[in-house]
Amino acid sequence: MQHFFSSAARHGRPLSRAPKPLGRYAGTLSAMLLLSGVGLVGCASSSHAPDSIRAAEVAIAHAEQARVADYTSPELIDARAKLAMSRSELAARHEKQAEQLAEQARLSAELAVARSQAAKAEAVNAETRKSTEVLKQEMQRQTGAQQ
Repeated sequence: MQHFFSSAARHGRPLSRAPKPLGRYAGTLSAMLLLSGVGLVGCASSSHAPDSIRAAEVAIAHAEQARVADYTSPELIDARAKLAMSRSELAARHEKQAEQLAEQARLSAELAVARSQAAKAEAVNAETRKSTEVLKQEMQRQTGAQQ
């Protein structure tokens, strides 16, 4: 279908033409496409080690804010050590090992938080049991005095 205002339509030429060959630019264009494809694959295959390290740092910071060192410092010490090892593995371009160590550091920090929370809960339970026992003794004393 030809458009009325088209100069090709007014002169009786077809509207579409075959594309011109790229000629001397064909090799350059192919090389650019190949390199950009390689670049994209390189970006897509890069490890998530920095993300893992950031996650471990956040978990350790959370553990420190929760005052985990007061209750379970061995797990927190382990998390810090594994994070340091992860950073040195990343600097040595051992991304897989760095990611694994960062994940272990994050899990150690989370374990430290969980154990800290359990210790705090146990302390609260012990205090509640003690208070309950004191109240029972007081009630027995008062009922014995009234009889």
